[in-house]
Order: sequence, then C-alpha cells, then structure tokens
Amino acid sequence: MTQLTQNILIGHLTEVRGDGMDARITEEHSTAAPIIKLGDEEILAGHIGSYVVIRQSHIGVLALVFKMWERDRFDAAGNRATDRFIALIPVGELNESNVFIRGVRHYPTPGAAVYAVGLSEINAIFSKFRDYEFFIGQLASHKDYHLSLDPRALFGRHFAIIGQSGSGKSWTVTSLIQHTMKAMPKTHMIMLDLHGEYCWKRPDGSIESAFPAEQVNYVDAMDLEMPYWMMSYAELVDLFIDRDDRGASMQMSFMREVLQQLKRKEAKAIGLGVVSIDTPIYFSLAEMYMQFKAANEERKDFGKTKGALFGQFDEFLVTMQSRFNDVRYDFLLKPKKRNNSASMADLLRQFVGLGEKKANITVVDLSAVPTDVRPAVSAQVGRLAYEFNYWNPRRREFPITLICEEAHAYIPREKGGQFDGTKKMMERIAKEGRKYGVSIGVVSQRPTELSETMLAQCSSFICLRTTNPDDQQYIRGLVPEAEGDLADILSSLGRGEALVLGEAAPLPTRVQIYRPNPEPKSNDVDYYTSWREGPDDLDVEGIVENWRTQNRH
Repeated sequence: MTQLTQNILIGHLTEVRGDGMDARITEEHSTAAPIIKLGDEEILAGHIGSYVVIRQSHIGVLALVFKMWERDRFDAAGNRATDRFIALIPVGELNESNVFIRGVRHYPTPGAAVYAVGLSEINAIFSKFRDYEFFIGQLASHKDYHLSLDPRALFGRHFAIIGQSGSGKSWTVTSLIQHTMKAMPKTHMIMLDLHGEYCWKRPDGSIESAFPAEQVNYVDAMDLEMPYWMMSYAELVDLFIDRDDRGASMQMSFMREVLQQLKRKEAKAIGLGVVSIDTPIYFSLAEMYMQFKAANEERKDFGKTKGALFGQFDEFLVTMQSRFNDVRYDFLLKPKKRNNSASMADLLRQFVGLGEKKANITVVDLSAVPTDVRPAVSAQVGRLAYEFNYWNPRRREFPITLICEEAHAYIPREKGGQFDGTKKMMERIAKEGRKYGVSIGVVSQRPTELSETMLAQCSSFICLRTTNPDDQQYIRGLVPEAEGDLADILSSLGRGEALVLGEAAPLPTRVQIYRPNPEPKSNDVDYYTSWREGPDDLDVEGIVENWRTQNRH
C-alpha cells in the first residue's frame, strides 16, 4: 500500500477465525465522528461497507467491514470506558508488489495492525477490471468510484440477479444490458420478458422500449408463431400429456411412434436422410390427432372385439382438443406463416438478431401468452438458442446470452413437476451451454424456488435487497464460506443497490447500480395517487372484450 495509507492506523486485530476477523478501533478513531482523510476524500474510520488492509510482517490481507459495535469496560475505580469493534470478512491478499490476489492463504494473528483503504488503493485493486470499461455502478463506500466487472466471467460462466419484489431487479437488468451494449457493440442477447416490462406496445400500436430502438428487436410471442413442430419430444409431452394420468406412459410411447412415422415421411419429402424424434421438421398435428383417435376407437371382428389401445387415449384426446380449440394457443398450434420446414431459418434469424433488422437484443414478449404454456415456450426459445450455436461453426465468434426473467416460474426447484421436460432443457443449457457459446442470466425473486442445478452453475451473483430468512440462508450457501456473512447485509440494501459476488468482480462489492435510461415499465402502482385522483368509471365492456380475446394491450 502507499505510505499515506500505512500511516492511517485505525485498529488492531483481537480475534482471527477461518471465516472472519474482529478488530478493536483505536481510541482516537472511536469518537462520535471518526473522520479520516485519504487523499482528497474524507471517510469514517471503519464504517460498514468500507475496506481495510491488515498488515503483519510479510502478510497483507484485504478485508471488508460488515459489522460494528461497542462494548463498555470499567476500571478498579468504577470509571467506564467504551471500546469500539469491527467485524471483518477477508476477501483476498496483497503481495509484496501490492498486487491483489483473490482468496486468503496466509492469516495474520491477533495484534496485527488494521489500516484504512482509500480510493487510490481500491483503484489499484480494480485496475485490471477497469480496463474492460464495463461499468455498472458506483461503490457504496466511495461514490466517486465507478465499478467495472469482468464481462468474460459474467457472461461466459452464467450469472444470477436475485432480489425480492421492489428491490430493483428490472432496474438492474435494464441498466446492465444498456451498459453491456455500450461497452460491447456486437452484443447478442435474447430476453424472455414475462410481463412486458422491457419492450411493450403503445395503444397506437407503436413499440416503446427500455433499449435504443436501433439495437432492439421486439417479438410478440403471439404474433411470432413458434410452431409446435419445432418443439422437442419432451416439450410436446409437457404440452399434451398429464404425467399423473394412469395412462401417461402408454400415451408417451404411442406419441413417440407416431412422431417417428410422421417425421420420416417429411424427411423423405425434403430429401433428408437421417431423422430423429427431435429433428425440427414439419409434421401435421391434425394427422397425429387422427392416429391417436383411430387407435383409441379401434374395433375388430365387425365391432365385437376392442383394439389393444381402445380407450387408452381419452384423456390425451380431450387435452389436445381443448388446446387446439383455445385461441390462446393459435400462435403455437396453428401456424399460418411457418407451416413448412423451410420457414425455420427465418425464425432463427429473427431470434438471434440477424433478420431484416439487425439487433443486439431480441426481447420476446411473453406477457400475453397463457400462464400454463409459458414454461414450454420459454424452454423452446432457450433450446433454439442452444441448438443454433451448437450447430454454428463460428459459435466462438457469436456467443449468445439468454436472459430469463422470473426464472423460478419455469425452471423450478421441484422435481417431477408438470414442466419437468422444460426444466431439464434449461438445466442442460446451464451445464453445457458455455462450451458452445450460450450462457444464461437468471433473474428471480425466490432463489429457494429456483432450480438448484441452475444456480450451482452460476459463477457470479448480483444480489439485491432480500429480507426473507430462507432466501438469505440460501444465498449464504451459494457463496464461499468466508463471504457467507455478507448475506446479513442484504436486508439493508436500498433500491437498486446490490452486493456483487463471484468471479465477475475482484472482491465482494456493495454497489449502487446506475439508474437506467430509459427505465423499464416496472414501476409499482401508485395507490395513493390513484385512490385520490383515479377514474370514476371504467370501460368494463372493453375489459370483458380483452379478457375474451386474450388481448392485454
């Protein structure tokens, strides 16, 4: 460290543990306003969220202050004196050349000196990361310092943005993407927008977005047509078969046979030599329905003998018919534009931003999609991104990041649920995607409800305010033991303030995320104003019409 910092001694270690340390603040800095000057800035000695360096012989340990308290003591005459203590979380070492190394290998002993760390020292620690110029916000302890992350670690190894409702998740996601496109002009992202917060249609039909118009491609899932024939076998099972039904295994086996047959027929027509059950080529859904119906009603010997599968598919046929007759599923089950195998390339171009309009981010608006089919659609979007780069020979030059908003809704923790096939597809991307240039950013307000496999594959975490004890405990278990106590800070974070943990930052960092410009359409409803100045009447007939036509715009 510099000579200046080494001269500002603020305390001495009193206890050293494997997961933390305690220090007593010196008497001169235990005042009501313990202001110290480091260079051109003034800070409070040992305040929460600040950094200190512990020096002893050749050992230099950088630590974060996360707790402060006082304890009274009395002398023989009964006079009271107060000692001030701070709890420290060690985050790394400084070698003899003052180069920061993540992790602590050499621990000091009680009595080691604790020195304040100023902006110049923090700059030296973060210098390597500043070269990326990927700035996301300001340090909570030093407002003049702007934090840059390592985009290779953040996007290359998956990341999670976690925080309760109202903590600023949409704000953080928007700001992060805005600054990503600014730092890396050839960004390629696909966002699953469940609530229409990042791109939305105005009443006049024009598009408004939280991202620059020239860089965003808005896709309404209802207009897009994501045809059923591009879904995998597992996704079709999720859509049409109730796994709890007694005949589920029979229905799944028969569907496999029918799909193989229909796809072989199409493969022959388009000159495709080899075909599997998951090959994305066209087949007729009506023809599949008729084969199930024929098997379900089959009779032999002039109607005297029932067929082997007679009555086995009643449940399946009812489910399929109800889906087919429901106008909400037209975008999936009744494609008008994408009703042949040749239309697949155009769909993929639109998804990855290489269509008529080149774009850095494709926002897939799922807000009008029926809730019970969103998981299957989300998995299809993820699978298309994965398969696209899996077969792309230039995948290393064209990496894609999939942003999964409200990920717990379709990548749940529970096993064997209704959308188990969907969950497995997304987990496969998490486990294998980065080898093929496909990464995932999961956004969730309930990490305890999110797939453990998904979170285990994330190397970086942007944690916003979380007050739920179960969620705090879960986050504590996600990070290294020495950083676990940082979870105690989560309940005190302000809106848009985050704790950045993991490989994307050189050390655990409390940061105020930049305010996005423009902001997403995610502001809370203003009950006070609405209940004072709101409308006296509503177009209830229009609401009924929207309900009936499944049109929220």
